[in-house]
Amino acid sequence: MPATDSTAIPSVPAVSSRDRILFSAKHLFARNGYENTSTVAIAREAGTSESQLMKHFGSKQGLLAAIFDRGWARIIERVQLANRSTSPTERLLTMLEAMIVEVDSDQELKELVALEARRVRKDNRDVLMSRGYQQFTEMLHSSLSEMRNQGQLRGDLNLDALRSAIMGMTEALLRDQVVAKRSECHADYTSADIRKLLDVLIPTLSHVSSPPLKAVNER
Repeated sequence: MPATDSTAIPSVPAVSSRDRILFSAKHLFARNGYENTSTVAIAREAGTSESQLMKHFGSKQGLLAAIFDRGWARIIERVQLANRSTSPTERLLTMLEAMIVEVDSDQELKELVALEARRVRKDNRDVLMSRGYQQFTEMLHSSLSEMRNQGQLRGDLNLDALRSAIMGMTEALLRDQVVAKRSECHADYTSADIRKLLDVLIPTLSHVSSPPLKAVNER
């Protein structure tokens, strides 16, 4: 019997067809766009069949939702690992930073979050809202509620509006970075610049309320 080679590299378990489909779809969606990518092309890239794709995800839109869910799961895991502060304001900043760091480490996910996340599809008038995104925004809302309960948030601010404003601003900053690479849009800032901006803006939410703005038609 030949001697065993102790330096041999251990075998790596084969990646499942589901994971191959997710990987291939994320790559093709980011490169070509969701509308321009067929399920046939995804299955071919993944080395599997279109029937396997439908078995795992039900539809192309279900596949896109699964890609987002996996991305948001990593973001939420990063939040849970880092979120040991007792300050809800710092937890809020940690959540947003986790989102920025995670999408910055996965440029294909960043492309999809920026350009494909909530578009109305040709075959469906519903806007795609992945479970992971909803879970993240619920965590964000919880931190804002805690800030209010501890007197760290202006009492005249609507929490739903504030949550949407914070998420919208963060997503817009990431989106313009992506768009700038594909167009003449100017977005000369880094992810570190985004974090600095949030560090400045979020604490201002606890400032004393200023006089309300008058409506345009008020005399």
